[in-house]
Amino acid sequence: MMRKCSLTLFLLLVVAVPFLLLGTGSGRADDRHDRDNGKVKGPVKLLKTIPVPVSPVNGTAGALYSFDISFVDPATGTYYLADRSNKAVDVVDANTDTFVTQIFPNNGHAAFAGFVPCSPPAGANDCAGPNGVATSRNCLFVTDAPSRVVSFNKTTLALVSAVRTDPTDPTRADELAVDPRDSLILAINNASDPPFGTFVTFNPTTCTLTPPNPATDRVIFNAAHGVDATNGAEQPIWDPGTQKFYVSIPEIAKVTENGAVVRIDPHTKKVDGSFLVKFCSPAGLTLGPNEDVLVGCNTIFNTAGKLWSATGAVTAAPIQVILNVVTGEQVQVAGVGVGDEVWFNKGDGNYYTASSTSPLRPQVGPGQTGPLTAQGAAILGVIDAKDKTVLQLVPTFNVPAVPPPPAAPTVHPAGTAHSVAADAQSNRIFVPLAANNVYPDCLTGCIAVYWHGDEDKAGEAALP
Repeated sequence: MMRKCSLTLFLLLVVAVPFLLLGTGSGRADDRHDRDNGKVKGPVKLLKTIPVPVSPVNGTAGALYSFDISFVDPATGTYYLADRSNKAVDVVDANTDTFVTQIFPNNGHAAFAGFVPCSPPAGANDCAGPNGVATSRNCLFVTDAPSRVVSFNKTTLALVSAVRTDPTDPTRADELAVDPRDSLILAINNASDPPFGTFVTFNPTTCTLTPPNPATDRVIFNAAHGVDATNGAEQPIWDPGTQKFYVSIPEIAKVTENGAVVRIDPHTKKVDGSFLVKFCSPAGLTLGPNEDVLVGCNTIFNTAGKLWSATGAVTAAPIQVILNVVTGEQVQVAGVGVGDEVWFNKGDGNYYTASSTSPLRPQVGPGQTGPLTAQGAAILGVIDAKDKTVLQLVPTFNVPAVPPPPAAPTVHPAGTAHSVAADAQSNRIFVPLAANNVYPDCLTGCIAVYWHGDEDKAGEAALP
């Protein structure tokens, strides 16, 4: 009983009060949600936190700090998280908000890489894994290092097969997208120079992967191939409407303010179109309604169009961008901090942004361009996909590395709230949080479960 009271008090103090400070709606009974025929009422709120167990092979000080992309399988209502700290894929039942299991490579295959810096040193996560997760029918696909894509049977959790996107590249296969029509995966090697994508064919019944041919199954993101990507490549998505893949490119031709979303034909396996996206550094990407995509920006620019600094004299101008991939029309949505993964939830018609690099986060040192050096709030952004406006900024949480860079050795890496996925049936929104003593049940890391629903219609049975 005390435990439940304790969680209730936490929700009131830590979540409800910041909503008054950060919420963008009026809070009145006749606000936007009521005008939308009562589809969804009220703010996004924290329901509970799900503790993440520490695996026997945990490599980051016995807790969850390093993780990457998450995904909700709409067919089963299952949430998957690429958990580098525990060298596993975490599995949560999105219908009951309960932790189910951790998936490890088996059947004689090598373990996931975990949080392992490259040698010689490169980006902190460039040789880490697992990284991306996605599903199709009875298959779970996971990307890893070195340059590895693996498939599991969702029911038995057996590892079916593993292939390399490049047999000689030590860096990770990062984010991925699945074309179920052609039984095709597009996996991105973001840390390679130049970055590239690899097409991997899978058997939709057995989940067996066909080893890709580097000569015919690769799209290279450099000037010679139509996209001069000079700072990696990020999230791909598959659009069944246009029957094309799209990929976020953070920087074009070493011009910091210029990024792009490129279009790729799955048959020719070539880039056949590009949309310039400015003042954003595109990272996350998610398909919304009417051929709109939300481009999740990864860099804060200022009102002068230059990189923002927390100690500078020019005001921050963080944005997300909604791009129509048919017309090319773009809308800059101001006010949401930047981050990594973004997600469209068709259950409530909203985009969600894991804005771990919000200018509202605690700033110590050189500002946004430096490492995270202070513990404190990050942002879960809520954007109306129809009106293309910010509805709410919901507090999440960042944990810095200990000790902070460049000190070494590191006790544990930073854990930022940069991952988000939602279940359209229940309107649950899942945000993994690094180990902390602020959120309940999160001392070894947890998955925060937020909810956007109509309390008048759902009743108390829908609440924990």
